[in-house]
Amino acid sequence: MNHIFIIKSGVILSLLCVVIGAFGAHLFANMIGEKLDVFKTAIKYQMFHSLAIIIVGILAKIFHLDLKLSYYLFCFGIVLFCGSLYLISIFKYSFLGAITPLGGILFILGWVLLFYKLSYNIS
Repeated sequence: MNHIFIIKSGVILSLLCVVIGAFGAHLFANMIGEKLDVFKTAIKYQMFHSLAIIIVGILAKIFHLDLKLSYYLFCFGIVLFCGSLYLISIFKYSFLGAITPLGGILFILGWVLLFYKLSYNIS
């Protein structure tokens, strides 16, 4: 996997975020109802971390760093954190609330690892 793949992945995840947000605002609006804040949180965190993935790809190229683990942590964080919130808000699968914090932990680990790699691998 190279930096171009990572950047393209971030772009695709950003695009999906916009599409999911549009569907949520128009097609799923009645289904979401009182869970609108949960849905908005998922959209927000997906976009933040999709952009973070793009930045990871750029930083990997510029500084010649292996940032694949941060990439994977952000991707799996999106799936677990945002994915569970989408399912909770649209389909009311509240039992998935137990999965959401795992995605949050992956986001945190991704940021910590990125900080570590940038701090100790750049001369």
